[in-house]
Amino acid sequence: MPTTARPRTMRPTRGTAFVALVAAAALALSGCAGGSSATDPTDVDPKGDIVPREISWLLSRPADGGVITAMEQIADEYAKDHPGFSLNLITTPDRPSYIQKYETLAAANKLPELFDTDATPFAQKLAKQGRMVDVDLLLEDLGLADSYREAALNYQRFDDGSLYMVPFEFQLEFFWYNRSLLEDAGVTVPATLDDFPAMCKALRAKGVTPIALDGQDQWPLERYMAYYPFRMAGPEYIQDLKAGKASFSDPAGKAAAEWLYDLGQAGCFQEGFSSTGYADAQALFTSGKAAVYNIGTWELSNLATDALDPGVRDAVGTFTLPTIDGAVTADNEYVTPSGIGMAVNAKTYDPLVRDFLAFALERYPELYAATGALSPTTSAQTTVPTNATELYASSVAQADGVGPAIAMPWDTQLDPATNTRLQQELTLLVQGDITPDEFIKTMDAALTENVDD
Repeated sequence: MPTTARPRTMRPTRGTAFVALVAAAALALSGCAGGSSATDPTDVDPKGDIVPREISWLLSRPADGGVITAMEQIADEYAKDHPGFSLNLITTPDRPSYIQKYETLAAANKLPELFDTDATPFAQKLAKQGRMVDVDLLLEDLGLADSYREAALNYQRFDDGSLYMVPFEFQLEFFWYNRSLLEDAGVTVPATLDDFPAMCKALRAKGVTPIALDGQDQWPLERYMAYYPFRMAGPEYIQDLKAGKASFSDPAGKAAAEWLYDLGQAGCFQEGFSSTGYADAQALFTSGKAAVYNIGTWELSNLATDALDPGVRDAVGTFTLPTIDGAVTADNEYVTPSGIGMAVNAKTYDPLVRDFLAFALERYPELYAATGALSPTTSAQTTVPTNATELYASSVAQADGVGPAIAMPWDTQLDPATNTRLQQELTLLVQGDITPDEFIKTMDAALTENVDD
């Protein structure tokens, strides 16, 4: 994927050196917690004067992306009324490099006033140590809690329901499809996940690549692994899996492994998918060579405007995550991420930080929605660009109808070592190099080895 378009939920593969460093940082974290435990994370309205100074935000976002562009404008506006204030944006868009920096600074107790984090086990440790401000209380105190989309906040919550991160984005992940290619093959949009293999075989028989996949970055294939368990067992399965309370050999994990294997055997993905990058995978779909493409609304400007090839523009439609027989999640519940969240350092939280956040979080939705993006709040209406197709507006409209349960991306949930092994094994599974039973045995061993007791 072009770096300017990378959604904040994505995770490139983590290397072994990175895993080792994170493990060391996590170990150090447990030893330095006492240094910040005196701060009360529930004190969301600290007393004292507002004294302008520079505050910093450690980010994992594109420097030219909509979030940073909006926040830079907001900081400039705030500084006009608060001389001496400035917002220092410390940007590291590459996610593995960012996590390395973030967790190392956390271990050294040197995190800045604001910092990006997913709702990971590492972040939850910080919260339990009183090092992050309670965002539920903060938003309530600022009078903004009711303006946020429920799904946007739920994506940021830890498994216990607590909230310590503020969302700045909201995305919907769809299956984009070419109506003409499906019609020519005599198939319809799959009503259930189990309909995928038959659809793929019919498309293959017509010489069409069924599904374009960015296998190089690995997270897209991991999305597919998450789908069957979400429909079969709900979001609790991945929560229990990462906590060592569930296993890949459980019915939901076994069903997912068998489904992925069946997708591979049906030739659902393009030849050489494991070495295909983001841009090339997308080009397969936009050129009309692939029938289906699973991606989020961060690609609206490329898939639902006149930027799309006229030869396929009018044939493109979307469908959301299909269900299964006996599904425990609703049709309107699927992958609806709100990106990496922003945490507030409880140790450095003071009247200035509170006042700036009050101004910024009130102002932000309007500026961000004006870029054509979905706001994490319902208080701002997305500006649909003049060159948009009808699909743009209809996609945006679906944001108001999503359910509360979210199919969480597993790369934000599993520990780094297990996640890396999962990505490797998934490729082998889909290629037919290993069986579902072999996949399950390997992954349960990895989970047992790496789970944090």
